[in-house]
Amino acid sequence: MRKLIVSTFASLDGIMQAPGGPEEDPTGGFALGGWMFGYADESMDISAAGFDGKDRELVLGRRTYQIFEAYWPYQPVDHPIAKTLNAAKKYVASRTLTMLHWNNSIPLHGDVVSAIVTLKDQPGPDLQIIGSGNLIQALQASSLIDEYNVWTFPVVLGRGKRLFGETAKPSALRLVGSRVSTAGVVMSTYVPSGDIHPGSFSNAEPSGKELARRKKMADEMW
Repeated sequence: MRKLIVSTFASLDGIMQAPGGPEEDPTGGFALGGWMFGYADESMDISAAGFDGKDRELVLGRRTYQIFEAYWPYQPVDHPIAKTLNAAKKYVASRTLTMLHWNNSIPLHGDVVSAIVTLKDQPGPDLQIIGSGNLIQALQASSLIDEYNVWTFPVVLGRGKRLFGETAKPSALRLVGSRVSTAGVVMSTYVPSGDIHPGSFSNAEPSGKELARRKKMADEMW
């Protein structure tokens, strides 16, 4: 079974709306589009995190597909990201789009969860989601995502579309890789790690070592 991988940009407070420009997605009155612009630099490995779709098949929500369709086909043919995105097979999850003009684009009909289950069972390269917040939330709730590449930018936006909302399925993640760009962007990779197991420090008598650790933390904070 092939993996379903998510790659997304997010603010420190979890907003993923319109990172690339004001015109990307102003819905809901969002006025801070383009918030990642001042932090992009050469220390960010776009390809390693799947943002260029290299050697993968794309799965995109309607809004992200329309943003990409209006931009990438019109870039120079030797542009490395345009080259891989334009060539990739693209599955589009939308109930409203009737015409897909970007080459190699295929609509996903019916229930998107069932459609993704079918795609994962088929042979081929791994499946890559870029952006597509509503799609991520639907598939996370159904435990279909195998890997998250989340690039957290040092900005607080306050409002906008979030990576995970109130419908998110409570679950644990395990950090398998992390780097920090020269501009302070934390580039992290997570994989699902089962259920959350709540506990309480008040139910256990701390050891002497633990008490010393807590005192040291308190001293450093204050």
